[in-house]
Amino acid sequence: MNETHHEPTQPEPQPDAETDHEAESNPSPAIYVASLADYNNGVLHGKWIDAAREPWEIQADINDILDSSRQPDAEEWAIHDYEQFGSWRVGEYDSIESISRIAKAIRQHGPAFASWLSIFDRLPEDFDNFRESYLGHYDSIEDYVEQMADDLGYAKEMDRLPEHLRHYVRIDFAAIARDMDLSGDITAVDNPTGGVWIFRAHL
Repeated sequence: MNETHHEPTQPEPQPDAETDHEAESNPSPAIYVASLADYNNGVLHGKWIDAAREPWEIQADINDILDSSRQPDAEEWAIHDYEQFGSWRVGEYDSIESISRIAKAIRQHGPAFASWLSIFDRLPEDFDNFRESYLGHYDSIEDYVEQMADDLGYAKEMDRLPEHLRHYVRIDFAAIARDMDLSGDITAVDNPTGGVWIFRAHL
């Protein structure tokens, strides 16, 4: 895959899609599509295209690229670059339908979706499972365990112990986090900007 960055103008921002409450940001996945007839003749003719749209809209932009080429046989194209797809790698000849569906999901759910897709290698029909699989973004697995314990009311149960016993009783969050990680119940993926994304591993 060609990772070289090009100079053409970036696509205009589109209105953000509805996001779930765990989304950290609304990326704008884009692909740089080039005419192969031009490329093979030493000319870079292409443009950045907003990928988080319907396939027919993306195809219309690609047709515009080919129609505006000075090469008489400009019929084929390839994806020479991409951005804001998170950890998901776009192939040079990936289908427009696949790119559209993935890009729209990344825009809706944020970079955590791209990480989930890369780690678990999900098929399009499984995309709806993301909401159930994704447990959130935390500073660490231990922080996730502490939040889980709080949600389950463990702290309140500790408060019910006789005062003279509370000093001796504690929850070993680090050990629970380690066991959950080693057991494979959850999967923690490093977020490049800090912290981890937590996913249910068995879904």
